[in-house]
Amino acid sequence: MAIDIGISDKDRAKIAEALSKMLADSYILYLKTHNFHWNVTGPMFQTLHSMFMVQYTELWNALDLIAERIRALGHPAPGSYKRYADLSTIKEEDGVPAASDMIRQLVAGQEAVARTARAAFKVADAANDQPTADLLTQRMEVHEKNAWMLRVLLEDDTASKPKKGRK
Repeated sequence: MAIDIGISDKDRAKIAEALSKMLADSYILYLKTHNFHWNVTGPMFQTLHSMFMVQYTELWNALDLIAERIRALGHPAPGSYKRYADLSTIKEEDGVPAASDMIRQLVAGQEAVARTARAAFKVADAANDQPTADLLTQRMEVHEKNAWMLRVLLEDDTASKPKKGRK
């Protein structure tokens, strides 16, 4: 049965393509975050282990929302590691980096997903696709907040202390 939701077939295909990239970036970031949750060590173990769990759980739940939107637009959602690797802008990690490098990689990954969402938003907005735009706006908010929360873990504590001679 034909889809008649007020968005042309051509526009739905463009949106589905942009969302497929979003799904791929989100899945690779999910996998990386879960890997780091399992393998983090060091003095910040408990903090990072817990933070990574919150973030990978949130990502896991978002995957379904993104994939189901692609399906609602009448296109198949990508669902293989090969396809995700082809579509994603995020590099997989096959080693076990130091905790600070894990944080750096996850900041970069969160920011990459936010950029992918922002690019997909432009496509959805141009097609007057408010449900997709809404989904992407919510995803941008989550990823920008996660990037900030990770980034602050890398800040030098001395930066927040007043310098001598200043009040």
